[in-house]
Amino acid sequence: MTKTQTAYDELMRMSKEMTIVHSIASVLGWDRETYMPKNGAGLRAEQLAYLSGSQHRMLSNPRVGELLAEIEADGNELTLDEAANVRELRHQYDQATKVPVELVEEITRVSVMAHQTWVEARRTSNCFIFQPHLGELIKLTREKADYLGFEDHPYDALLDQYEPGETTANVTRLFNALRTELVPLVQAIADSPVRPKTDIVHRSFPVDRQRLFGEGAAIAFGYDMAGGRLDTVTHPFCTGIGPGDVRITTRWNPNFFNEAFFGILHESGHGLYEQGLPADAFGGPVGDAIGMGIHESQSRLWENFVGRSRDYWRYFFPRVQQAFPDALADVSMEDFYFAVNAVEPSFIRVEADEVTYNLHIMVRFELEQAIISGDLAVGDIPAAWNETFERYLGIKVPEDSQGCLQDVHWSFGGFGYFPSYALGNLYGAQIFAAAKQAAPALSEQIASGNFQPLLAWLQENIYSQGSRYRTHELLARVTGQEPSHEPLMDYLHAKFGELYRLS
Repeated sequence: MTKTQTAYDELMRMSKEMTIVHSIASVLGWDRETYMPKNGAGLRAEQLAYLSGSQHRMLSNPRVGELLAEIEADGNELTLDEAANVRELRHQYDQATKVPVELVEEITRVSVMAHQTWVEARRTSNCFIFQPHLGELIKLTREKADYLGFEDHPYDALLDQYEPGETTANVTRLFNALRTELVPLVQAIADSPVRPKTDIVHRSFPVDRQRLFGEGAAIAFGYDMAGGRLDTVTHPFCTGIGPGDVRITTRWNPNFFNEAFFGILHESGHGLYEQGLPADAFGGPVGDAIGMGIHESQSRLWENFVGRSRDYWRYFFPRVQQAFPDALADVSMEDFYFAVNAVEPSFIRVEADEVTYNLHIMVRFELEQAIISGDLAVGDIPAAWNETFERYLGIKVPEDSQGCLQDVHWSFGGFGYFPSYALGNLYGAQIFAAAKQAAPALSEQIASGNFQPLLAWLQENIYSQGSRYRTHELLARVTGQEPSHEPLMDYLHAKFGELYRLS
């Protein structure tokens, strides 16, 4: 065995140990959101702070730097996957060594307590009680950005945590191009006299039947319940704990079909990606997702490009009608399809339609930059949110639970995360278009309830790649394009132009 290979093997043993620690923290984080008693928050904060500190110490260990330098000195011996592991561990090491472990632990500790307060603040629509925790997290996040360093904007340092190599300037360019075409489409739909019968999805849908139907839909996609589970939370999420353990969540509304069902499809998309990552690469970066944008591309692809398609409901409508006969006995498939695709500016991001969804992200992207740069004080966030939201979506926010308190991300210090959702829509459109080109029978397969061909294509081209390639290279390999707004806009114009009979 060569000296380089010996160093690489030692590096991967250390990486595997760090991954195990992260996996343990994921279990505790999942439990915090699902079953942990309220009074356990204090201890959980200490537990998670300890684990985050331990992982940070392991990653910033000088020995990691020595091994990386030794391997990089003679990197020609590495395979493609080994080189990718070294590339990503170098990036992670360089970032970790810039941030004091005490700051990492403090952010974790504060975020656990902030989350508990956020849950209560959201429930009572009282932003005031959350503001002290939010202010502390903002202060700590700014410190972290300063330690990480940046060239143009402090937000770059935070964005890089979720989209390695991405910049605020490039995201702004993509969002500006998207908004230029999106706003006229939103207006054209608003001006159309054609309207869906939205009362269809606002009838009585018993939660027990929603759960059975939603679990069945996730399983039909290919989500493996033997390696996962579905639980109830305030804000839906997916947790990939490791091979054989990927958990999804949703929230229930007995009088609104879309909320839980499409939440399940969304999180199933995340779950399929996590379950499809190369298990034999677990412990190294190649065994993990490359960024949240690609992750979100999969949740949005399965939720919208598949789950909100006419093909999907050709197969599933008789089944949903059978599951909810009292609510849907008098409903046609076409009316139901239109109802679940209704376009209407609304307050809650996770319930937003495909056309207006990205405007929700642009609100958050604009506000987060101002927050991190110091141009927006914590006490001014609710008013700034309401003004920006009305400017983007044209409706007045009635209360903070439908405004700045609706998302969980700020309660765990997740500044820089939100752009991934809109990037996921862009990437998802490109990837789905490539899948359709590669499989001309895809439409008929979905309409017959056969999702295996699509899943197999995604498994080969996206899931199994893990972090082998950075996002832009992965997209270029799979779709032949750099990130672009055009495939998404082509899809939106075609689908909603037909539904709303736009000229």
